[in-house]
Amino acid sequence: MSTPANVTAAIASTPYTVRLGDDRGHQWLADEPADLHGANAGPDPHRLLLSSLGACTSITLKMYAERKGWPLDGVEVALDFNPDGKPEDGSNRISRRIALHGKLDEQQRERLLQIANACPIHKVLSGEIRIDSALA
Repeated sequence: MSTPANVTAAIASTPYTVRLGDDRGHQWLADEPADLHGANAGPDPHRLLLSSLGACTSITLKMYAERKGWPLDGVEVALDFNPDGKPEDGSNRISRRIALHGKLDEQQRERLLQIANACPIHKVLSGEIRIDSALA
């Protein structure tokens, strides 16, 4: 990512439906499912987090393979947040399974797995994160 990412989130009278937007003009929704009294109008925050990692992984692998001239036809990433329940130590776990499509040899496949672990969002999520909050 070459420029800082700027996103806004706003909630109004519809319970838990959040309007999201960015500085590039994109708009999308987040929500909670109906069983949590949401309108189920969009993915919940955990799914949004997982989608960021999945998108970044896929894009990073596709860019790398194109630069190397490797026959990567497609990437599918399946992600689960705390698939075995919340760990007792208070940490969180993301399970990521990456399917690589194309006539890749074993060395290329292993290198792409290493590259997946170097995608920018993977680095953010596995590193220390500080969040500076203030009232506007």
